[in-house]
Amino acid sequence: MELRDYLVVLRRRWIAIALCTVLVGGLAFVWVSMQPRVYSASSTVIVTPTVSWAAGNGSVAEDYAKTRIGSYAVVAKSDQVALYASEQEGLSGDPYALGARVSVTNPGDTALLRFTATGATPESARRLAEVWVEGTTLAINEIESTAQDGDAAVTVTTLEAPRLPMFASSPKPKQSVAVGLVLGLVLGIAYAFVRASLDRRVRTREDVEKAVGAPVVGILPWDGTVAKRGPDSEHATFPMTEAVRQLRTNLQFMDVDHPPRVIVVTSPLPGDGKSTTSVLLAQAIAESGRDVVLIDADLRRPSMARALGLVDTAGLTSVLAGQATAEQVLQEAGPTGRMKVMTSGPIPPNPSELVGSEAMRTMLYSFPDDAIVLVDSPPLLPVTDASVLAARTDGALVVLRAGSTTVDTLTEALAILERVRGRALGVVLNRAASTSRRLAYTYTSTYTSARPEPAASPATTVEPSAVDEGEQPSPDSDSPSADPALEAVELGPEDSEHWLEERAERERAAQEELRARLGL
Repeated sequence: MELRDYLVVLRRRWIAIALCTVLVGGLAFVWVSMQPRVYSASSTVIVTPTVSWAAGNGSVAEDYAKTRIGSYAVVAKSDQVALYASEQEGLSGDPYALGARVSVTNPGDTALLRFTATGATPESARRLAEVWVEGTTLAINEIESTAQDGDAAVTVTTLEAPRLPMFASSPKPKQSVAVGLVLGLVLGIAYAFVRASLDRRVRTREDVEKAVGAPVVGILPWDGTVAKRGPDSEHATFPMTEAVRQLRTNLQFMDVDHPPRVIVVTSPLPGDGKSTTSVLLAQAIAESGRDVVLIDADLRRPSMARALGLVDTAGLTSVLAGQATAEQVLQEAGPTGRMKVMTSGPIPPNPSELVGSEAMRTMLYSFPDDAIVLVDSPPLLPVTDASVLAARTDGALVVLRAGSTTVDTLTEALAILERVRGRALGVVLNRAASTSRRLAYTYTSTYTSARPEPAASPATTVEPSAVDEGEQPSPDSDSPSADPALEAVELGPEDSEHWLEERAERERAAQEELRARLGL
């Protein structure tokens, strides 16, 4: 992986990383809050030879004190000192429990002993340190007096008396929370990369090309308007329209010497958006001034008639059964007059046999040579219809749903086409995330704001605004409307009723025209 790939993983999983960091940091804070406060008090003593003994022994006395200091540290932790401390005023409890609250250390190559006592309150910590130093001094004096026949060789002097602690030594909230945040960040990043390594879903052009090596001929963004109002170029937002036009251009220049004319549009699984892509692509081709025929060959779950407001009493199955001709069942759609649609017609009991018949192939290539034929077919994995059609046409466009289709699913779909010797023209990545919100906003505002605005009514008062003064909206705005590609248009009751009336009117007109063609 390159540095760019690492940054992509972090950007894609930043919410999980942030949640993990906050969660572990919060748990650390809760844990610290539940811990009892502990205070510490320290005292330091020095062990030196007595004046009388040092005068008669010289440097031997000093060396004697240093060699004995390790033993004195053990004496300080003895049961004798603990028992003495438990009997003193202000202290209570088991001697062994008191001993567990005291630590005695000897800094290297010195005659010092450092006592550190802990307690639930500052007073108890200081009192325990004082008593422990007293008990240790008495124990050392008793041992040395016995060894020297009543004349102690060393004396214990307090250098630093225990002070009343101002702050608790444990727990440490800032340090604990900081450690928790760092630990949470590390766990979050680890989780992100583990998920990324296990995630087999396709999201970008690079994912497709790296996984299967197939060319990506189109990337269609998510369009909330199309999702709400259906696959119609009039409803599509500007980024969607431009993406479909780019797909149309890529198909036109795919093979200049032998351009594909009969194209199957399919997908690995249902719900990937193949039918919506077929309609939008057909409308884009018609807008370019070229005739296009859109055929609904999904004889299991047809959707073209409902999506475009057409009738499906007669269609593809009627032509294949010899009950009507192609010219009789074709219905005009769109404002250009160059887009014809053949609905599925009655659903047959044997879809695979019909779409794989010689009559189907003959019908597909019976249209004028300058017309492009788009065949909306069922998904590749569940049934064999699409692979049969791909083997009998110029190729297939495979539509994927970004963030849903996996690499394994795509690989199997392309393998199916390869087994039947079908040609995969390319992959269309549908519902892809916008990669450049600023570019989309700038391009839209620059090239669409040139449209003349309707004149304001005399009764309408227009208030001056920042736009009238020449200021442009900032592309970095965080408002939801800053990106037209991601803006979902909500339909009001009046708009919905008007749209339903228009659709019903189109269905009635198409049904009357179809009946007139069939002589019914």
